[in-house]
Amino acid sequence: MPSKAASLALSSHPGPAIAVTIISAGLGFAVGLDPAALIFLFLSMLAGQVSVGLSNDWIDAELDRAAGRTDKPIARGWISATSVRNGAWIAGALMVAFAIPLGWSSAVTLFAAILLAWAYNLGLKRTPFSVVPYILSFGALPAIATLALDPPQAPALWALSVGALLGAAAHFANTLPDIDADRAAGVRGLPQLLGRRVSSIIAYIVLLLAAVLEVFGAGGLGFLPADIGLALNVVICTIGIVLINRPTRWHFRLIILASLIDVVALLFAGPSLLA
Repeated sequence: MPSKAASLALSSHPGPAIAVTIISAGLGFAVGLDPAALIFLFLSMLAGQVSVGLSNDWIDAELDRAAGRTDKPIARGWISATSVRNGAWIAGALMVAFAIPLGWSSAVTLFAAILLAWAYNLGLKRTPFSVVPYILSFGALPAIATLALDPPQAPALWALSVGALLGAAAHFANTLPDIDADRAAGVRGLPQLLGRRVSSIIAYIVLLLAAVLEVFGAGGLGFLPADIGLALNVVICTIGIVLINRPTRWHFRLIILASLIDVVALLFAGPSLLA
């Protein structure tokens, strides 16, 4: 049996938590945050993401037990729901402490993004509005970085839009492998209502739109990272549509690949991320 610390780490959804933290720090680096602000941005986002992951496992503990989820430490009996709940609150408090040096505008935006993620865990994921927290939270990521500058600066509208589109794609991608299990558990979020095929198509189209926005946001054709990103997205979208009736894992991997390509192009945009 893993230790309590290891079980807490597994309950925090470490993959998505680390990925979003790295993206946030990358955006901070891209817009020119000083090293101290960059460290506080990294730590505050990591703490916030850990709190979100822990809250998910704590809130869904009974459902995970009933479903026999062997990938969930609480369901396996490795750690109590109370310990995971306490960890979520501690991580949330650390997020607040680490975010204060970023300035009130960046900190408030970060708090709002994390609160939306908690709202998803608390019930929005079981409604047709399940994609909304993802759209708003991911859409806020460029703002969290640019508002941490001294003085704070507004993000470009196109960057906010790309973040929102990446959030929508992340929601559909995350739910694809578990749609059947979610439906059996009574979860009726937007992807579960639309089904695997339609959700995959939407994710491909959304990521292609994000790539188009990156090209125009960075000043039009001629910015190599965005140009390459758009070309690759066209190829991935085409492959995905052709293989639309293949097993879910095909689409999950293709959507994640397209998302990573869009993220890299966004991080290379640098000063273009500023309004």
